[in-house]
Amino acid sequence: MNFIVCIKQVPDTTDIKIDPDTNTLIREGVESIINPFDLYAIEEAIRLKEKYGGKITAISMGPPQVESALREAVAIGVDEIILLTDRKFAGADTLATSLTLAEAIKKVEEYNIILFGQQAIDGDTAQVGPGVATHLGLPQTCFVRKVEDIKNDRITVQRLMEDGYDRVEMPLPAVISVVKEINIPRLPSLRGKRNAKKTEMKTWTASDLELDENIVGLNGSPTQVIKIFSPDLKKNGEKYELPSEELVEILSNKLKELGK
Repeated sequence: MNFIVCIKQVPDTTDIKIDPDTNTLIREGVESIINPFDLYAIEEAIRLKEKYGGKITAISMGPPQVESALREAVAIGVDEIILLTDRKFAGADTLATSLTLAEAIKKVEEYNIILFGQQAIDGDTAQVGPGVATHLGLPQTCFVRKVEDIKNDRITVQRLMEDGYDRVEMPLPAVISVVKEINIPRLPSLRGKRNAKKTEMKTWTASDLELDENIVGLNGSPTQVIKIFSPDLKKNGEKYELPSEELVEILSNKLKELGK
């Protein structure tokens, strides 16, 4: 049983910088972390490997600094790592990103289950997992809260819904996106950290994937960000320290003024 986990390195939420010319996030030289939702995908892949055997390959697309995220994944329990890095990949939207990841997965060849975190905290689109499944022509299920069973080349999962869950069965290979309710991610082990330092990392470019530069990165992205900015913080509150009866009257008048 072979597993592929697609992970993303995202800017630390306390240190977000924006390129004013391209309206994209500045990733190089910025403190970054593994997308928190992807840690649940890594953990689930490890648990499935412990139960069914096999190996785990982590794939990520981004600048060279993403190597640190991939090596952290090894420290947690991933076996092999692949970095997709090329200037031609820069500025990719979800369509171009999912296409690039799908082509890389084809190059891996042997896989049974592809796992994604629910979404990335820097974009919150939750579109890349389904996009990869579409490009590969594979069945998919999002918001997976539990993998019930894998047998006879089929996987049964629970898909989280607002009023409970659906039980979904799919043939393998398949793509699943997991939610944080599925497990509790483990921390990197000392042995894992040692393995992370010596694990060979494959690096693939657009040329290695035989991808035309017109269909990847910014060139291959039909959605464009027109403007991105941090909202202004406005504090227009009013403070009253009065007896409750007077406060009720004041609030009542305020609501009437607002047409409530």
